[in-house]
Amino acid sequence: MSLRLSTVILPYRRWHEGSRSAWMRAEQLGFHAGYTYDHLSWRSFRDGPWFGAVPTLTAAAAVTEDLRLGTLVTSPNFRHPVTLAKELISLDDISGGRITLGIGAGGTGFDATTLGQEPWTPRERADRFAEFVQLLDRLLNEDGPSGVSYQGDYYSAHESRNIPGCVQRPRLPFAVAATGPRGLRLAARHGQAWVTTGDPKLYENGTSEQSIQAIRGQVEKVADACAAIGRDVGSLDKILLTGFTPDRGRPLQSLDAFVDFAGRHQELGFTEIVIHWPVPDSDFAADEKVFEQIAMEAPGQLR
Repeated sequence: MSLRLSTVILPYRRWHEGSRSAWMRAEQLGFHAGYTYDHLSWRSFRDGPWFGAVPTLTAAAAVTEDLRLGTLVTSPNFRHPVTLAKELISLDDISGGRITLGIGAGGTGFDATTLGQEPWTPRERADRFAEFVQLLDRLLNEDGPSGVSYQGDYYSAHESRNIPGCVQRPRLPFAVAATGPRGLRLAARHGQAWVTTGDPKLYENGTSEQSIQAIRGQVEKVADACAAIGRDVGSLDKILLTGFTPDRGRPLQSLDAFVDFAGRHQELGFTEIVIHWPVPDSDFAADEKVFEQIAMEAPGQLR
C-alpha cells in the first residue's frame, strides 16, 4: 500500500491572514488530509491567537473539494459526546463526507482545567475516554427517530436525535490516539485508524533507533488488541503524527531525510504520515520550499 502524506495546520492565524491560504495550498500540494488540533490553547501558543477547531474545519471545507479534514485530536477534556456528535454530523454534511475524527484521552495541560475542574487522574481519563468513545460511536451510528438514550458514570444522553446521520456510512471514521492497553482496545474495537506520536519518554534524550524500536512495540500491541477481538490488524490504518520523536524537525530538512524517515516507519506498517505545516519561530519551523518539495515528491518515492 502506498504511504499517504497528510499535514496538520495549527489554528493560530486569522482566517484571512494566512489560515485560509494554507488550507487551500494543502489541497493543491496533494496532501491526503489536513488536520488541526482541537485545543482551547496549547503549549507555547498559550498567550497568542488560537482559534476553534470546528469553525476552522467548517471554513476549510468551504474552500477545498477533495482534501480530507479532521481533528488530531479531540478529547473529552472540554467536549461532551452529545454536542460533539451534532457538530461532527454537520461538518460531515458540509464537507461532503470528508471528515475524520482524531480522538484521544487528553492530558493535563490547559484544556484539563479551563472549565474550572481539577485535572483528572490517569485512571479517570482512561475511564472517561472509554465511555466517551462508546457513546459517541452510538450517537453517530444510530440516527433513528427515537434517538439515543444512555446513562453512564460520566456522560448521559436522553433521546438524542442525530437525523439524518453522517454522510459517510455507517459513520465518519475514528482515528484513535492511544498507547496504553485500554486505549488500544478502543482503537481495535471502534477505530478505523490508530494514531501515535511515538514514545514521549524518548523525546528529550532518546535516539532515532530507540524510537523505532518503541514504535515497533506499539504496533505489535495494536496487533494483539485486534487479534483479541478477531479483527484483522490490516483493516486498521496506522497514523504517525511527527514532530514528537527524537528526530524532531530533522525529517523536514530535506527530501532525502524525509523519505528515509518515512520509509523506516512505513516498514513498521504505517499507512499515513502527518507533518506540521511550518510555523516560524516555533518547534515546527521549517523551510517552506523544502516542505512543499516533500509534499509533492515524497509520496511518489514511498510507493
